[in-house]
Amino acid sequence: MGIPEVEPTAPSPLFKAGAKVMSTEAARRFLKRYGWRIDRAVIKLTNGHVSMSLVLPEVLLTHIGAKTGAQRSTPLTYFTDRGRIITVASNYGGERHPAWYHNVKAHPRVTLSARGYSGTFIAEVMSGAERDRLFDLAKRFVPNYADYEKMAGGRRIPVVAFTEET
Repeated sequence: MGIPEVEPTAPSPLFKAGAKVMSTEAARRFLKRYGWRIDRAVIKLTNGHVSMSLVLPEVLLTHIGAKTGAQRSTPLTYFTDRGRIITVASNYGGERHPAWYHNVKAHPRVTLSARGYSGTFIAEVMSGAERDRLFDLAKRFVPNYADYEKMAGGRRIPVVAFTEET
């Protein structure tokens, strides 16, 4: 796999500090409204070598709009598990799923880019025990996900695994 491996059970102290900063209400509002747009541009300009977060591993998801058919790009925090790229459709704890989640459900063949590598992947929404296992890993990796889970109300936060197309 060309996307860098990210071990979710051993986040660095710098990573933990970055996650703590990102957990504030002000940071969450900024990121939800503007941050992803800025980050998308930074990632594209640097060919995936730099992201706005600096400490969180990010992958640029390029996907097709479910309604529009237009190409979209969304930066996402990720980790790896069993050769797959794992992302969480948290929407910063919002009560609705993020748009990218609906798009990959409708069009699961996507492009992921990170650190100068770009490849074609197939998205799969996790369910049951596997979803729960991966979400538990995600909460250990980014403790903010536990807060997002509470904030999301009755919404069950999806976990999406991307497998590289061969």
